[in-house]
Amino acid sequence: MKKTALFPGTFDPFTIGHYSLVQRGLELFDEIIIAIGVNSNKKTYFSVEDRIETISQLFRHNPQIKVLSYSNLTVDFAKEAGADFILRGIRTVNDFEYEKNIADVNRKISGIETVVLFTEPEHTHISASIVRELLSFGKDVSAFLPNIE
Repeated sequence: MKKTALFPGTFDPFTIGHYSLVQRGLELFDEIIIAIGVNSNKKTYFSVEDRIETISQLFRHNPQIKVLSYSNLTVDFAKEAGADFILRGIRTVNDFEYEKNIADVNRKISGIETVVLFTEPEHTHISASIVRELLSFGKDVSAFLPNIE
């Protein structure tokens, strides 16, 4: 039976740890849907369309990856998209308690299980906001970007 995971709202193309989490998720799942949350109240550096295009380019050679956007609850969208699991990433043990609580709520609301993976140690301190700041100053950020070739 085909297993699909939804990686919701958090994927940022300028965070190598997110790319790594999706790659590792493919060891567990047959398909991963990267879902970009759309929140009209939240100001972001890149538009939703730009993020979808960039992420689609990162995974252009992998038919197991889909990139979609959503504006409703993650669990509702996961069901609509046909996901069996929600894939989440954490950086520290402190993040785990929060994610465990979210997973419990998701399970109670929709019956969808959450799989939590730790970000690899070398990626724990690289945040998307740092990379964006470097970009805004015209700095080379290629060391922080996924190596997709």
